[in-house]
Amino acid sequence: MLDSFILPVCRVSAPLILAALGGMWCERSGVIQIGLEGFMLVGSFFGAVYALNTSNPYIGLLMAGVAGMVLSSLYGMVVLRYRANQIVSGTAINLFAMGIPPFFSKIWFDSTGSTPPIPTAAQFQIAPLWITLALVALSAWAYHSSRFGLRLRFAGEHPDALQSAGVSISWKRWQGILISGFLAGLAGGTLSTYLSSSFIRNMSAGRGFIALAAVILGKWKPIPTVLACLLFGVTEIAQIRLQGVVLWGAEPVPVQWIQILPYLITIIVLAGAVGRSESPKALGNS
Repeated sequence: MLDSFILPVCRVSAPLILAALGGMWCERSGVIQIGLEGFMLVGSFFGAVYALNTSNPYIGLLMAGVAGMVLSSLYGMVVLRYRANQIVSGTAINLFAMGIPPFFSKIWFDSTGSTPPIPTAAQFQIAPLWITLALVALSAWAYHSSRFGLRLRFAGEHPDALQSAGVSISWKRWQGILISGFLAGLAGGTLSTYLSSSFIRNMSAGRGFIALAAVILGKWKPIPTVLACLLFGVTEIAQIRLQGVVLWGAEPVPVQWIQILPYLITIIVLAGAVGRSESPKALGNS
């Protein structure tokens, strides 16, 4: 049971959990974060590049987080310094990130589709699961029990009260944005160094948006958000297991119908949860 279902669910859920925790911290600070997909893309690319060049998956994962953080700093400058629309800016970040891997991949590897395979010795076996578990525990503690978590939540709920206490709202929101970039970059790194053996173009495949859906379903709280990610992980494993299965007649279900299952479940779950989810009161107010 563990090897056949639970462990695969945890494996495919790890990137979602990391990205969703990043999105949660960013939106709790009062900044809308739809750039998770872009952060994951650059993280998956640079994670694969550094793991390939150093033969060390830990360096690859760290640099994946750094790459996501660098891109998130660009987003932060646009929305906090220049007060640009956060949804439009996040969309622009995602589109910009789609072009970064092909550009550098063409220069470094003479290919725009994928990077060379990472040697088996430079791939993770199970370490990202323990890293994810540690970050979940750290996020839950920081959210409920730390001064950092309390102040960051006030930046998204009661920014005026935070400012009156002498704490910079802008700095708290910068922290939320940078954390989201780092964690989403780590999420991308797990895709290329743990779930796969190389970077493949657009390999995030909408996971950043599913992670954001998990944040909303989890009501911007760490543990419910993680549980929502596990739910989406179950649907992803289900769509893999159902491919080629004959449910009626003599023909298997078309693979295209099976592949849309995680995204269909996302839409259905959000349709039933959005009305009952209360977002941070100052979310989107730059």
